[in-house]
Amino acid sequence: MKPFKVTSTFEVYESIEELPEVIRDLMKQAMRARDNAYAPYSQFKVGAALVLNNNEVVTGSNQENASYPSGLCAERTAIYYAGAKYPEAQINYMVVSAKSMKHKVDAPVPPCGACRQALVEYEVKQKSEIPVFFMGESGQVMKANSIKDLLPLMFDKTAL
Repeated sequence: MKPFKVTSTFEVYESIEELPEVIRDLMKQAMRARDNAYAPYSQFKVGAALVLNNNEVVTGSNQENASYPSGLCAERTAIYYAGAKYPEAQINYMVVSAKSMKHKVDAPVPPCGACRQALVEYEVKQKSEIPVFFMGESGQVMKANSIKDLLPLMFDKTAL
């Protein structure tokens, strides 16, 4: 046996005000999408926004269902819509913001595992990295330069 070490490096911004203006504006769109989330069961609202290389902005929010597996996260709502409406476009970057209706979320909230897997599919498809900025409702914002930083031992088409 020999050890196998995996590391990821993230950038940390102390607040949304430290972000580059274009990312800050995109995060505000994600926050608006978050506030429109349908989350009556978890009381946990998430909004996502992404910019495509054709300059289109696509937003998404989580959509829950009483049959829990039937809901969809904000990140997948946004990327699947982008993939359906702009199939040839590439994702330049994505931002995510989360808010609980039960308590204050002031720590960064990264995409869930299912969203990471969906995002890596698009990163592999477009053959370029997708930077992701993520935060709670306030506080620090983290940036992953690639989905591979969030899912380093990714499963993709090369395994099939």
